[in-house]
Amino acid sequence: MTTLAPREPQTTNPGPPPPFDPELAPALAPLAEVLPSAILPSMISSVRHSIAGQRPSDEDLARGGAIEVQERRIPGPPGAPDVSLLICRPRTVATPRPAVYFTHGGGMVLGDNRSLIGEMLDWVQELEVVLVSVEYRLAPEHPYPAAIDDVYAGLVWVADHAADIGVDPDRLVVAGASAGGGLTAAATLLARDRGGPRLAGQLLACPMLDDRNDTPSGIQMAGRGVWDRTSNDTGWTALLGEARGGPDVSPYAAPARASSLAGLPPLFIDVGSAETFRDEVVAYASRFWLTGGDAELHVWPGGFHGFDAMVPGAALSQAARAARLRWLRRVL
Repeated sequence: MTTLAPREPQTTNPGPPPPFDPELAPALAPLAEVLPSAILPSMISSVRHSIAGQRPSDEDLARGGAIEVQERRIPGPPGAPDVSLLICRPRTVATPRPAVYFTHGGGMVLGDNRSLIGEMLDWVQELEVVLVSVEYRLAPEHPYPAAIDDVYAGLVWVADHAADIGVDPDRLVVAGASAGGGLTAAATLLARDRGGPRLAGQLLACPMLDDRNDTPSGIQMAGRGVWDRTSNDTGWTALLGEARGGPDVSPYAAPARASSLAGLPPLFIDVGSAETFRDEVVAYASRFWLTGGDAELHVWPGGFHGFDAMVPGAALSQAARAARLRWLRRVL
């Protein structure tokens, strides 16, 4: 697939930033102690260390025995290490079941397949789906295409071994948040272009889609909230090196570069109004509609990046999670 023609930067004269939701705003100061707004390359190691202690155990994931937890290693891409899949299924429900193949966030440089999956465990219990969360190699140690190769290899394995893990291959949804949302979009493009798994839908939560990092929302939110323009530059440069922002970036690295979004499965996509990714997400949904695609877009007023995962009890977070749950229920 070819990339889009170059376009003019979009950062001219943005207005003042939109306000944060008043219930969410007090959480930003304590969050900044663990996840600063502006992450520089030299800070990646220390941020990884600071979040490592938040990794849930099998017992945490099992939720009192309601969920069966299995970690499985499957063959990785040719010449690459095996890929780890975390498989969580409702313990007392007959198979085969619908499945959600989930890709974690972390700006391409942070996280693992247990990162911030509380909402997805809710789906296991409420929708009785099988959750498969993929671990992928992180940048900068493993630049493009390592991460998407791992994600796609895991997706193909799940589709090919659906019967072995109690999954209905005709009810397979891909989902991801932040960097994982971008990788999910890229995996969906690969599945279309390679004649890969047939997907029932794609759910992209605040996805990281565009390496050019030049939107008005990126300028508005510089130094504010979670994952600002500096952090975004750090993540994309770790993944792409000197190619970041140039004319030759693959859509399988940055899905906003795709020349066409036609022929893709139904899309749910959402973002906060007070975050870096707002404008690229809205543009992606608009392009989806222009191809005749089925897309549901939500822009959550006053939401910062990842607000619902970091402040799950807030009213706006509950609304966002309820909207995703309703969409999944319809699709599955």
